[in-house]
Amino acid sequence: MLKRIDRYIIFKYLKTFFFTVLLITLVAIVIDFSERADKVLDDDIPFKEVIFDYYLNFIPWINGLLWPLFSLIAVIFFTSRMAKNTEIVAMLSAGVSYNRILVPYLISAVIIAGTLWVGSNYIIPNSTKIKNDFETKYISKSKVKTRGTNIHLFLGPEEKVFLRYFRKVDTTGQSFRYEKFDGRELSYVLKANRISLKEFPNTWTLTDYEKRSFIDGREELIIAKGEKMDTTMNLTPNDFIINAKDMITMTTPQLRKVVERNKTKGLDTANKYLIEIHKRSSDPFTVIILTLIGAAVATRKSRGGMGLHLAIGVVVGSVFVLLSRFSETFSYNLNLPAMIGVWIPNILFLAVAIYLISKAQK
Repeated sequence: MLKRIDRYIIFKYLKTFFFTVLLITLVAIVIDFSERADKVLDDDIPFKEVIFDYYLNFIPWINGLLWPLFSLIAVIFFTSRMAKNTEIVAMLSAGVSYNRILVPYLISAVIIAGTLWVGSNYIIPNSTKIKNDFETKYISKSKVKTRGTNIHLFLGPEEKVFLRYFRKVDTTGQSFRYEKFDGRELSYVLKANRISLKEFPNTWTLTDYEKRSFIDGREELIIAKGEKMDTTMNLTPNDFIINAKDMITMTTPQLRKVVERNKTKGLDTANKYLIEIHKRSSDPFTVIILTLIGAAVATRKSRGGMGLHLAIGVVVGSVFVLLSRFSETFSYNLNLPAMIGVWIPNILFLAVAIYLISKAQK
């Protein structure tokens, strides 16, 4: 059962938090609009799409990125005022323990973190897709590109494909080679100078092909120069395409399916999808950690007052963002497991939070 002090702090936290969200979101919209005004006000872009497709979906996207920092700012802001008005001292003098004072902070943080978790995993990706589609259509060029040259893929546990080059424009490839194994033994090879998509998603036409089979120690060879052959295999044009923004437009269940598919095919992109999945769980947990840090910093009454507390909050937030980017980069480029790379900042800052609480004014 929540007591009056719990309701009082929860109300102050949530009120300050959502006021911060509203204020900074409006500032972000104004800044974004000032940078894109010449493009979004173009006569060829319907004003309705600017409002409902872009800016209406810009709001959840920017909030999904910044809610942890909003929580830190909100906690420092209202707690500093409470400390300045000696409310914290009054609570402690009345016999309320410091850990008991932190309970409503944690309740509020869990409410915000839970909302962020649901949004990050299921709601924000769908709205971000609409926003990105608008940007691709009217503002920026598509971020879609091919994997490049010398592409190796696994179609199954015993099936492998190599392609020298793939063209996204006409869905054609050069120097195709398909290998099938029977255990450790090579049993079938299919080669072609050119491969092209005949029917979506996985029916292909092979030109200048060559088939080689190995059966009971005998080799069968068929060379068909200048001829064509249609075949269906577990290979689609999407296997050769990389979209720089596709991760953030997928819900978490969709991301997990892509991870399993990429692992099956031996693609090296599975880790970046795993990083995105873990971020969607770590960011809500960050809200709780930064709430504890903000409370530990701001409950101490100091001569610098709110200004000093906010300055500390900005430094803490900046260090956290910087550390997060470093750890993600290590996961991308140094094969650091995605879970470790994403959760390292939270683990380190949880230790900082515990230390600050242990040293807080009690």
